[in-house]
Parts: sequence; structure tokens; C-alpha cells
Amino acid sequence: MQGIILIIGTMFLSIVSLKSIRQPGTHGYYRFFAWEFMLILYVLNLPTWYDDIEAFHQIVAGIFFMISLFMILAGALQLRLFGKPDSKRDDVPMLHFEKTTILVTTGIYQYIRHPIYGSLFFLCWGFFFKKPSFMGAVIASLASIFLMLTAFVEELECIRFFGNQYRDYMNRTKRLIPFIW
Repeated sequence: MQGIILIIGTMFLSIVSLKSIRQPGTHGYYRFFAWEFMLILYVLNLPTWYDDIEAFHQIVAGIFFMISLFMILAGALQLRLFGKPDSKRDDVPMLHFEKTTILVTTGIYQYIRHPIYGSLFFLCWGFFFKKPSFMGAVIASLASIFLMLTAFVEELECIRFFGNQYRDYMNRTKRLIPFIW
């Protein structure tokens, strides 16, 4: 069953990321690998997902999942409402909601530049804490490295599109985790 989930998940991620995979160096290229490592971690820990649900590590996982959910909902909603996505924007391969034409700097975006990647970061480590292991730590670390690369590259893309407005925004916000980094 785990193998089937991994194959179907990889096929789905490949389809969603097809344009980005064909253009190495774009943020979507690195995001695909972050997603893939997260999928592997999810599948690795799936058999023991509900074991010992009152254990400390399970509680930490639940907290990380809740933080992740809040961050993705807040980030995606604000991009949709205020970012004015336009399908004509094609400077790099992007998912539709990423094709913003207005820099969003309010709400969660006044604290961090990448709440959706921050959400994925917490989701990844939530997967890890479902059943902590050395292998899980390696996979979660690899996913985190690719999430950081995704954020770095997306910032370069945003500087190219938004210019000094984005540079100024970078100076007053954190990257992935509010008040920390």
C-alpha cells in the first residue's frame, strides 16, 4: 500500500510540477523535490500514524499540523484576495495563485515573506514527529533544504518582477518563520 501511495503521489506531483521540472533553477523546480521528500516522509511514517497518539512526539506533530494549516490558509487566501493573480504573468513557471501582480505585504505577509513554504516546513516536521527516527530526520532535513532553496530562488524571481519594492519588503520581514527566520 505504501508503494502505491508513493507512486500515485509522485505522479501527481510530477504533473503539477511539469513546467518547473523542465526549467531547473526556478523555485518550482526545488519545490518539487521538497514535496517529494515530504511525500516519502509521509509514506514512511504512515503505518504508525495513529500509534501512541498521546505521546509527546504525537502532540508536537499535531501542533505543527495546526500551525501549518493556519499558515497555508492565511497565505493562500491573502494572495488570492490581494495579489491580483494574472495568468498572463509568465516570467517563470508558476502555479496560478502564484502569478501575483501586486506585492502582498499585509496580514501574515507583514511578518513573513513565504507563509506557504513556512506551512510546508511545519507540515514536513509534523510528518517527522509522527514517528521520529534517524531516517526521518535525514528526509525531513533534505525537504527543509529544498524548501529553503525554493524560498531563496523565489525571492530572486520576486526581485526581478517587483524590483526595489521587494527588496524593501525583504528588509522588514522574516523568510519562513514569523519573528525567527
